[in-house]
Amino acid sequence: MPRSPAGHTRGRAAVLAALTVTAVVAAGHPAPAAAAADPMNQAFTRAAERFGVPRDLLAAVGYGETHLDGHDGRPSQAGGYGVMHLVSNPANRSLEKASALTGESAAELRQDTEANILGGAALLRSHADALGLDSAERRDIDAWYPAVARYSGAKGGVSALYADNVYTFLAQGLRATVPGGERVSVTSRPVAPQKGSLAAAAVTAQSPDYPSALWVPANAANYAVNRTATIDKVVIHVTQGSYAGTISWFQNPASQVSAHYVVRSSDGQITQMVRDKDTGWHAKSANASSLGIEHEGFIDDPSWFTDSMYRSSAALTAYLCNRYGIPKDRAHIIGHSEAPGNDHTDPGVNWNWTYYMQLVGGGGGSAGVGLDFTSYATQRSGSTGPQVKAIQYLLNKQGYSAGAEDSVFGQATQDAVKAFQTARKLSADGTVGPKTWTALLSAGTTPTLTKGASGDNVKRVQRALTAALGSTVAMDGNFGTATDTAVRLYQEGRGLDVDGSVGPDTWEALQAGL
Repeated sequence: MPRSPAGHTRGRAAVLAALTVTAVVAAGHPAPAAAAADPMNQAFTRAAERFGVPRDLLAAVGYGETHLDGHDGRPSQAGGYGVMHLVSNPANRSLEKASALTGESAAELRQDTEANILGGAALLRSHADALGLDSAERRDIDAWYPAVARYSGAKGGVSALYADNVYTFLAQGLRATVPGGERVSVTSRPVAPQKGSLAAAAVTAQSPDYPSALWVPANAANYAVNRTATIDKVVIHVTQGSYAGTISWFQNPASQVSAHYVVRSSDGQITQMVRDKDTGWHAKSANASSLGIEHEGFIDDPSWFTDSMYRSSAALTAYLCNRYGIPKDRAHIIGHSEAPGNDHTDPGVNWNWTYYMQLVGGGGGSAGVGLDFTSYATQRSGSTGPQVKAIQYLLNKQGYSAGAEDSVFGQATQDAVKAFQTARKLSADGTVGPKTWTALLSAGTTPTLTKGASGDNVKRVQRALTAALGSTVAMDGNFGTATDTAVRLYQEGRGLDVDGSVGPDTWEALQAGL
């Protein structure tokens, strides 16, 4: 989490209680019915019924905000409380609004999980009413997209980033285990959110310093132009809040804080907010000589620190070290807690420094787990080898239980393949041919990618195109001329607009195995 420069102060985030939330994609597996001993499930169900909000939408919003961890009522860095992150700061008074809507006191909304979830449902319904959603529209989960965007407290493209993330959870499904062992699930489903005016609000500006990142500038009141010292270190932070919420907070002039980059947990997406040449306010005495990288999540919950986040962040750090001549060691790549004169604790004990530095030393990147092949052969029951292991890994990662990743295509793997095929409306024959390979390799988030982009998402497209086209597309993670040609060839063959951009329609076709 960032720290104000000398002369600037803000409330220090409290130490959080150790509540572990484990989430995995659970596509194709229906959510279990809430039992009497499942208080959070019952809270979501009751709140959804009272305010006419889809239960899974409400749970997905909560998961995107906090991974369903209320942190014992202690605030995020932006002043947000509870599972639903009800906010009280100068720019966002959702906590106070929820109190007015529900009749619950602010103290109850901060401390009591059931009241907090009720407050989140009330806010979502109030946004839906303000948008004019009628009863029929409220029954359509896709119609809630603009209301979800408003719930973020952000504006324009940042609010669209927030809503996109929630709808990704709805599309992929999730299964979270909360304190006491209760499991909260959201069933995967096809989604086609009705974005309205937000369809054109996506953040598409490219970072001026790191080509793989988006560019959303922080408010000018939250950083200093230019520097008074040479850049010689990278500081690793944890946001103590959500990705979109952190971006919005850095755009709020009242925050008096900022970092150069913010990394999303689910897929490693990066947004730059302060130019490298300028001084972000994130690490007090180290501000003038450092670059700050914020990582979405909370220090006491390791579920936020995904492999995608580690790899994406490490690639960024390696790039910055190469660009500015920073040694790739722990004396120059430090945690916020290690910056002189700081009293923060992030990134905390759950941050895997050993793994992260291995990735940085190797240039970051995304070597994957044996996913890169010059061709993807048809695999079926009885098949063995590294491509079967790749299939097992991809299925397990997406919540389909393929069993041990032992390179043997047995019954568990076949059952998982059939479940995946059914969910993707493919022929459920249990055989992984070109269509199933394409759908498996492209599964995940759907950021718009154009020529010049780089990173794991580009590599994912390159793998899927290799499977779909039946010819090798170099899997180097760089969207160059060869990838552009392959994208256009794929688009032409599927009757799509041939523009060379991997946007929503191209992603939809790939993930459908076309």
